[in-house]
Amino acid sequence: MERRSIGAGALAVGAVGLGCMPMSWAYAPSRRHREESLATVHAALDLGANLLDTADLYGPYTNELLLGRVLRERRAEAFVSAKVGLRAGEQHVVADGRPGYVRRACDASLRRLRTDVIDVYQLHRVDPDVPVEETWGAMAELVGAGKVRALGLCALGAGAGPGAGRRGDRAYQVTLGHLERVQQVFPVSAVQAELSVWSREALRRLLPWCAARGVGFLAAMPLGSGFLTGTLRPGEGFEWEDVRARHPRFTAESMAGNQALVAGLRRVARRHGPQVTAAQVALAWVLAQGPQVVPVPGADRAHWAAENAGAARLRLTAGDLAEIASLPAAVGAWD
Repeated sequence: MERRSIGAGALAVGAVGLGCMPMSWAYAPSRRHREESLATVHAALDLGANLLDTADLYGPYTNELLLGRVLRERRAEAFVSAKVGLRAGEQHVVADGRPGYVRRACDASLRRLRTDVIDVYQLHRVDPDVPVEETWGAMAELVGAGKVRALGLCALGAGAGPGAGRRGDRAYQVTLGHLERVQQVFPVSAVQAELSVWSREALRRLLPWCAARGVGFLAAMPLGSGFLTGTLRPGEGFEWEDVRARHPRFTAESMAGNQALVAGLRRVARRHGPQVTAAQVALAWVLAQGPQVVPVPGADRAHWAAENAGAARLRLTAGDLAEIASLPAAVGAWD
């Protein structure tokens, strides 16, 4: 698989990564099967999709424990992206950016992951009660201690992730102002934010900020939380624990209204051959947004990880990109 650079070329990863969250958190509990999840991680590594994106929140903790079983055998092949700064409270997710908590959380993640170093350690959300420079400074100390290789931030907006906190998800949102502030403390190597055919906000300011500074961009939810695969049908519904059950973009009406996006991706796919899928076109579009962009699609089945990895070989033409650009805006506000 093609390799892409993260953080001014210091770190290299496969062009397509693997989001591990669906194996343990946020989506349908009935689909969580440990052995199938393990097979999915192994399949991704076999194909060169070596960026494994996890967080202590996922489960909580069980996602890191699961990855630890694979890393025990294949650590040299993997690039581990872990996160800190969100923890599960009794009724909702809360931010915790206290330096002492960051240090303890890192040590705990290392134990669960069965490794002595995390490749990119990301601040999951900003704690509004702690100056971001203090949190980032504690994370930088982990680099100095050899526990972490590089630092990143999640810049996911309101509604983009599971479980808003006690002040609502907007209070936790990373802005360009936060990025500029932490950049003065220690270099930012990666920014993770939503980017997909139906969510293009990052193209306006966030992706250009990263490109100008040699910062890697990890594209979260590049398949629109599964919608852009074309496998979700309007009206089928979701299990209550699945975050999509409460998203305006996943109501039956919104999903019906957004079928034009899937149809457009399928038209492009057909021009590239019968084996090419709408999901692969959606990922190829993300890859085309810049050489520092690495889509991190979530998957909990080995065949989906293989399909996603195949997108790294797909090259969209100028005509393909123009057609995708002309597709209608998605129906259903995120917030």
